[in-house]
Amino acid sequence: MPRDTAEAGAGMKGITFPAWHGKHYVTLAELLVRLGSFGLDLTWRVEFDEIVDPRCVEIERRSADAGMDTLTLLSLTTPFLQLVDAEARGTADDRVMVVLTEVDSSLWDVRAVDERVLSELRRHYPEAMDL
Repeated sequence: MPRDTAEAGAGMKGITFPAWHGKHYVTLAELLVRLGSFGLDLTWRVEFDEIVDPRCVEIERRSADAGMDTLTLLSLTTPFLQLVDAEARGTADDRVMVVLTEVDSSLWDVRAVDERVLSELRRHYPEAMDL
């Protein structure tokens, strides 16, 4: 997914892990919940390379201008929504704080400015590797 990650990568560290754990797919909604309080005050913009569900159109529409809050994004991604090549950027004060990139419905790449976010995700997804 060719996105401009240079500005998002400044000061960020990242991890990558499989989107599938046996028969369980790690959804965007699950990752939003795992962000905990860190993610609550973020504003989200989401882009899709492949629209796989009608909800994707609504998510892109709502995130096009000013973005949407975490609870709105969470409500649009539940129940189960499997993504294919999508990126969600969470910002605060016009600074990208976290980037969740779903790669080909098989991997999640997560970049964050706060190492505690990555540590929490490593705890839930122990096969995670540094980017």
